[in-house]
Amino acid sequence: MATKGNSGELKTRSFVYIFILIGLCGSFYILGAWQRSGFGKGDKIASAITRQTDCSVLFNLNYETHHGGDAVTVDASDSAPKEFQPCDDKYIDYTPCQDQMRAMTFPRENMIYRERHCPPEEEKLHCLIPAPKGYATPFPWPKSRDYVPYANAPYKSLTIEKAVQNWIQYEGNVFRFPGGGTQFPQGADTYINQLASVIPMDDGMVRTVLDTGCGVASLGAYLFKKNVITMSFAPRDSHEAQVQFALERGVPAVIGVLGTIKLPFPSRAFDMAHCSRCLIPWGANDGMYMMEVDRVLKPGGYWVLSGPPINWRNNYQAWQRPREELEEEQRKIEEIAKLLCWEKKHEMGEIAIWRKRTNYDFCRQQDAKPTLCESRNPDDVWYKKMEACATPYPETTGPDEVAGGDWKQFPQMLNDVPFRIYSGSVPGVSVETYQEDVWLWAKHVKAYKSVNNIIDSGRYRNIMDMNAGLGSFAAALESPKLWVMNVMPTIAEKDTLGVIYERGLIGIYHDWCEAFSTYPRTYDFIHANSLFSLYKNKCKAEDILLEMDRILRPEGTVIIRDQVEVIIKVKKIVGGMRWNTRMVDHDDGPLVSEKILFAVKKYWVAGENNATSLE
Repeated sequence: MATKGNSGELKTRSFVYIFILIGLCGSFYILGAWQRSGFGKGDKIASAITRQTDCSVLFNLNYETHHGGDAVTVDASDSAPKEFQPCDDKYIDYTPCQDQMRAMTFPRENMIYRERHCPPEEEKLHCLIPAPKGYATPFPWPKSRDYVPYANAPYKSLTIEKAVQNWIQYEGNVFRFPGGGTQFPQGADTYINQLASVIPMDDGMVRTVLDTGCGVASLGAYLFKKNVITMSFAPRDSHEAQVQFALERGVPAVIGVLGTIKLPFPSRAFDMAHCSRCLIPWGANDGMYMMEVDRVLKPGGYWVLSGPPINWRNNYQAWQRPREELEEEQRKIEEIAKLLCWEKKHEMGEIAIWRKRTNYDFCRQQDAKPTLCESRNPDDVWYKKMEACATPYPETTGPDEVAGGDWKQFPQMLNDVPFRIYSGSVPGVSVETYQEDVWLWAKHVKAYKSVNNIIDSGRYRNIMDMNAGLGSFAAALESPKLWVMNVMPTIAEKDTLGVIYERGLIGIYHDWCEAFSTYPRTYDFIHANSLFSLYKNKCKAEDILLEMDRILRPEGTVIIRDQVEVIIKVKKIVGGMRWNTRMVDHDDGPLVSEKILFAVKKYWVAGENNATSLE
């Protein structure tokens, strides 16, 4: 919809109405998704269409007639669903497991207070987190990399604290991100090219990166140019909203810290780990933090450390730190790296790069060896204490064999059979099972696109798969326009997160009985396959749905795939959550008991009590 200005040129109205056409039994129905630009009032015609479209009706499911005596009755009673009220405006940026007030009650030693501390049952909120007034749909990628609407994260402190470091600038009604950082004020591109002179980033060999203490994630933002995907993390601390800014920019990030608990990633996950002035005391606690990086690095992976204490001789005065302190800090780092059998590949200026050996053969020759971890499962990490021990390499049969399998280029690795599969490391998952899963999800995603025809248009940048399995949903969606956070539930029967990383994708362990480590409104599209069946006797569906609502952007999309009786229950709950929904049959037809619920979260902001906010 457009209006002509005085000059005759077309001007887009402040609301763009996107029609998602749903084909059911030869007819098409409209599921509304509003995209708010942040300026002006809603379009009256589109508003009328929304009012005329009853998104609560189930069209032609006829589940009972296809299943004989075992029919499941759709709850078509007049009983209204429980209506969830908006939370107080003070909860606009609420992060339940990283709440600032709760954090201050925990010890500061080893950053314990910045770790996850979730509220007990009696303190959980049972309301809808509001968006701030003026909230606007983020700009499409790649513009979002450089610009974020001010109203979405109205915090100017970083523009002052980091003014000389080129992190972020405030310009009118947007924040601009020039691509600088504490360690790369000349821009991330220049810095990345320095790294690429040592690390093979240009040929698809390096695909997954871990950025510790990421700031506003400019490294991850610019690594996308090289088709490299970065998992960035930083604590919720005095650098207000840094992870929130990262996600608003369309860059993968979570709230997290290297403290006392293992990182929520599998072993051998990343091709490269990076720290640029991340303030992590790498030499402390007997090298425990470097040993945790070693656990998550692939054999042959790289560790980059830039900033203090590297090149301390030339910088100790500028850093305003004693020479002796910096010298000892670097000595410890070098000592631990040697103990871990890392090879130092490069040191120039304030950048040092080490490489983990491709297998353990070379390390056997060392006199000094680290204590090896006793745990038989290096991927068992959820709320497990970090240890000052080295994770053993997978076994090899010769000095030239790469432990954990040869490195492959992306995108070849996306659908090739991963090492963990063909080596039999995942019980119950064969090569045939894997290949069938790849085919099946390509089919499912094609069916999704026939219902929501804007899935791969660029409208959805930040996507989450809440029960990711082998990562085939994300693989079927793979595109430079989007990325997927593949979540491996800690109660899943099979832990396949390592497989997901071997496909060149990223993900994280999480228990959906707790809040996810992110800010509100950070995902455009959430997918949940059999999640509610998985958690049926573990925690309330209502709590999981409220968490989904918290992390979903206004006008964001949800697809829930589950058994029909579960879908009906879920649909009734979200009927009180300001979501428009549509339930459809399985792509193989109405005889299949699995159904799909499509939903769109309505636009509403703090201070508004109406459900649609279309004034």
